[in-house]
Amino acid sequence: MLLTTAACTTMADEEQPETMVSLATVQSGPKIQAEELDGAISRQPRNASLYARRAAFRLDAGQVEPALQDINQALDLDDTPGEFHFTKARALRAQGKYQAALAAADVASEHGYASPELNLLVGETHLASRNYQTAIDYLDRALQQEPDHTAALFYKGVAYIGLQDTMQALDYLRASYSRDPRQPETLHQLAFLSNAYRQPAMAAIYAARGLQLAPTYGPLWYDYGRQFELQNQPDSAVRVYARVVLLDTTFYRADYRLAMAAYKNRKYAAAIPHLQRALRRAPRLLGAREMLAESFESLGRYEEAATQYRVLVGENPGNRHWTYKVWKIGNRARGIIVDEAPRRAVVPEERLEPISSLRPKL
Repeated sequence: MLLTTAACTTMADEEQPETMVSLATVQSGPKIQAEELDGAISRQPRNASLYARRAAFRLDAGQVEPALQDINQALDLDDTPGEFHFTKARALRAQGKYQAALAAADVASEHGYASPELNLLVGETHLASRNYQTAIDYLDRALQQEPDHTAALFYKGVAYIGLQDTMQALDYLRASYSRDPRQPETLHQLAFLSNAYRQPAMAAIYAARGLQLAPTYGPLWYDYGRQFELQNQPDSAVRVYARVVLLDTTFYRADYRLAMAAYKNRKYAAAIPHLQRALRRAPRLLGAREMLAESFESLGRYEEAATQYRVLVGENPGNRHWTYKVWKIGNRARGIIVDEAPRRAVVPEERLEPISSLRPKL
């Protein structure tokens, strides 16, 4: 299951929790189980249940499109079982089709399907759409049916992050962790929140526990590096962030942190590729485009700098500073040197009288 999360506004933009997380562990077993149904389906091509079972196995194996084809085939043969519609909702959610997934979930409910997993799916889908309170309502339904549901507790904690209720978020994430301490994603969220609220010692504990379970999981390495930075050990932090980039090229936060370290040390050429990668993933990342523009400018790459300043003007209409930068650096890119030295005031050679003091000649 995937979801989108948003952070508390009390955190800086670069401290927002990661946008896609997963509690599912895909194994080879479901793929083999799906393949074992091929023969049965070839012998009974009108058996809707066989297609539905293969669809569920394929979903568990991460084969989303084939799973959707199977469940649609099952529904064409028999559209009465609510479980079939639930499987379709799962497939649509895996494709990121939120509204279609919710519609399929509604049909599953109308056909009598009522399980904690259905409420979990609907709650998590609303969470992905940042409808936090609605998500909590459905997650509460799942927890009423199964009070110790680990995933429901986890997602409810993430929803409270979106609602800026840190204490509730930590309570539910810790509850999820206490019921299943072997979920690296739960430990990442706990470590990330601890760092965001300047508790690096606690973050280090969560991150270290997570890395024992998932030694190559980039977000946990990022959390581990961030606690070094918060404890004034920048060299150690940079080494860990560099490792994150090698493990996961999509994790833009590590690129952002490496860029900041290079920029502060005036190593502008080193900062640029990290900033470019980070901005491809998060175009509005706090301060990143400004650093990129100024890095280009410092290296005399004026046309590239002017392009970035134009983007900043588009993002901040009416901002005089960025508008001035576009004019100034744009001129430099064309070879026009702007004279910014203050000009000496010109003193008139004879006294000028106000117009009102002059009299017409008679």
